[in-house]
Amino acid sequence: MVGVMENISALKKLALLGGIDGIVTLSSPEFAEHISSSPQTASRRLQALEQSGYITRKIEPSGQKVMITKQGRKVLETEYMEYRRIFTRPSTHIELTGKVITGLGEGQYYTTLKGYHDQFVRLLEFEPYPGTLNIKLEGESVGCRTMLNLKDGIIIDGFNSKNRTFGGGRCYLVKLGNGTKGAIMIPERTHYPEDIIEIISPDNLREKLELKDGSKITVLVE
Repeated sequence: MVGVMENISALKKLALLGGIDGIVTLSSPEFAEHISSSPQTASRRLQALEQSGYITRKIEPSGQKVMITKQGRKVLETEYMEYRRIFTRPSTHIELTGKVITGLGEGQYYTTLKGYHDQFVRLLEFEPYPGTLNIKLEGESVGCRTMLNLKDGIIIDGFNSKNRTFGGGRCYLVKLGNGTKGAIMIPERTHYPEDIIEIISPDNLREKLELKDGSKITVLVE
């Protein structure tokens, strides 16, 4: 257990050095100074992180080029959420902030598909506008999105139609500007990365809230 915690601590240090967003170039002796250890211990830490799949390394004459992987980022996000739960007062709400982007154009199809549409009407208690609002999360909101996994969502069941299987997902009721209501839809299978959310609403949100690509918006998850 001690080794695991020390490896996570080393992973945090790599993130602080910039490895979460890009490549960090450093030698084992340099990394040893950052984690207050010997070069041999620092080298073992890097090897352990690489073997766990938390980082990738490329050794060159100028030093080791280290980058944190998606798996490593998830480990750090879990740590972040645990500390957030320790130091943040309990709240039933989650705020997510980001900018409006253009989606893949699938929202209109899926919100009008009978197997989904009927569930949205029955479970969300509103008639969904044919389309979704896509938001790219920024800053702390990227990590806060994982807090949705701690909340009980509204289950949307998958179904079969015309020899095709459509996956299920979860919805979370939200409020946007001026108390406008909607719901975040998180499909079981999606083409979008985790920093993008899709909002279903009874309204055309771009028109009602006067939004365009790049508009900043905050979503309050109830």
